[in-house]
Amino acid sequence: MPETPLRRLLDLPGLAELEHKALMNPRLAEPENLADYPEIDGWLSQTFGLTSEAAENTPRPAGWDRIERREPSEQARAFEAAGWDVTDAKRRPLRMLAHISLPLWLAIRGVAGTVPFVAEPNDEPDPWGGGMAADAKRFQRDRR
Repeated sequence: MPETPLRRLLDLPGLAELEHKALMNPRLAEPENLADYPEIDGWLSQTFGLTSEAAENTPRPAGWDRIERREPSEQARAFEAAGWDVTDAKRRPLRMLAHISLPLWLAIRGVAGTVPFVAEPNDEPDPWGGGMAADAKRFQRDRR
């Protein structure tokens, strides 16, 4: 049985733009500068249904392991085990992971917020041009 592909966090709408901004301005990725960048909370709210403040104020269930405070590389491995790829093209943890990890962990574990919808890949993709051949036959049939 084939392994289920990981969901890429970077594929979520708007995150690639935030990552690019963080590349150009590293202050954006620093948690202490969150108040200076309202677009981060806007993205978190739109994606997970939680702002960073709401995530921080969410009561944790008993036995919460504070995984959101671990090193980014350790979190990346834990997210991978949970089915999410939180790395960039060079397999480095995303710059924005410090802002995203807590809301994503809360959503994945069902504590608060929602996991964003990611379409499952089609098991058997149409062969290239398969739809075009059917359209051509239909066109020829309708012209008679």
